[in-house]
Amino acid sequence: MNFKKIAAFTCAAVMSLGVLAGCGTSNDAAKDADNKENTKTITGVADLAGAKIGVQEGTTGDMYVTDEIEGAQISRFKRVVDAGMDLKNGKVDAVVVDDQVAKDLVAEVDGLKVLPGTLTEEEYAIAVKKGDTALLDGINAAIAEMTANGEIDAIRKAYIDKDDAALAALKEKAAPTGSEKLIMGTNAEFAPFEFMDDNNEIAGYDVEIAKEIARKMGRELTIENMNFDSLIAALSSGKVDMVIAGMTVSEEREQQVDFSEKYYKAAQVIIVPEQ
Repeated sequence: MNFKKIAAFTCAAVMSLGVLAGCGTSNDAAKDADNKENTKTITGVADLAGAKIGVQEGTTGDMYVTDEIEGAQISRFKRVVDAGMDLKNGKVDAVVVDDQVAKDLVAEVDGLKVLPGTLTEEEYAIAVKKGDTALLDGINAAIAEMTANGEIDAIRKAYIDKDDAALAALKEKAAPTGSEKLIMGTNAEFAPFEFMDDNNEIAGYDVEIAKEIARKMGRELTIENMNFDSLIAALSSGKVDMVIAGMTVSEEREQQVDFSEKYYKAAQVIIVPEQ
């Protein structure tokens, strides 16, 4: 085959690929349009009945929608941001998630908003293996000290209020050290409580709580990142010593783990597309 034939063949192939790519883009746009036409407008909790709702698997939002919303078509996600993207693309009608997580999500994903009002009120606590009273006592003592001396307030200011000076002060602290490890289980898909930062390290409100507990106990902190619905099993098997993951205290979970004193108040809210 001579050069001109090769060139002609190449150009034809490129043009064919371009047509195919264009068709793919058109199909994707058509699918998105169909999804959005089939969405239900959600203005409050009464509209959730029978709606397509996104949740993070195994969370309080998942349990609430499963137990309380009649006829809900539930889509469960490992990552909150994936639920947000499906909401933006019209694949679900709403997302139910913790209030502060919702605020961070709508700041990250354009075209979404949080509806006023809350679905539940709840509290986060640290989970330990059933019967591990020594560790639980140490954690509770650390939480009490952090509350009394303002350390929890400083962590809240850094990660909830987004105060740069408070965040910088936390970053200046030395990492906890010790001859014994304290292993924290978490799910780094729940900003601002735990997430991957710009250095690809796990950071967030809960991580700073864990660091301070480890410092007060004179132990080195190790963090194991896993799916949220795997955390209690990892605790029960001894893979991790404690779970700090924006975990709400519930009767069901109290049958499986022991909880520390509460360290954060939260609520479930509804996220919908902006109109």
